[in-house]
Amino acid sequence: MVKLRAVISFVLAVVAVVVLTVGSVAEAKPPKKPATYTSEQIEQIQAYASDIEDLRDRLPELASLIQDQNWVFVRNFIHGPLGEIRIKMVTFARNLLPDAQKQANQLAKEVFEDLVAIDQAAARKDYKAAIRNYSETVRDLEAFLQLAPQS
Repeated sequence: MVKLRAVISFVLAVVAVVVLTVGSVAEAKPPKKPATYTSEQIEQIQAYASDIEDLRDRLPELASLIQDQNWVFVRNFIHGPLGEIRIKMVTFARNLLPDAQKQANQLAKEVFEDLVAIDQAAARKDYKAAIRNYSETVRDLEAFLQLAPQS
């Protein structure tokens, strides 16, 4: 009888541990993001978009530098005023809904790669490659900004 009580106590303890563990794991999962944006999220995303649009509005300066084949200033412009564009784009993408995040991150990567290609073309003094990658930068950046939710 004593052995039976010990076995039953042990089984009950194991069952209690399993139930508590499974229950706490379900509660520990991070909450899913809602399928729509709140007004606060839209405001925040639009603020990030505004910062990126300000940088986009400076791209004609880069085009002018490429046109003049002023390679030193092309590289300085990419590393200076446009140097923080990737960080801003990744922050923007992080605040989008999950289905838009993947596309936003891909476009941010493409914009960054386009700028790197312009920088490399400037180092080689390759006008055709620089202007081609500039066009791709503008196209990718416009596509990226289209992901911003409208209020």
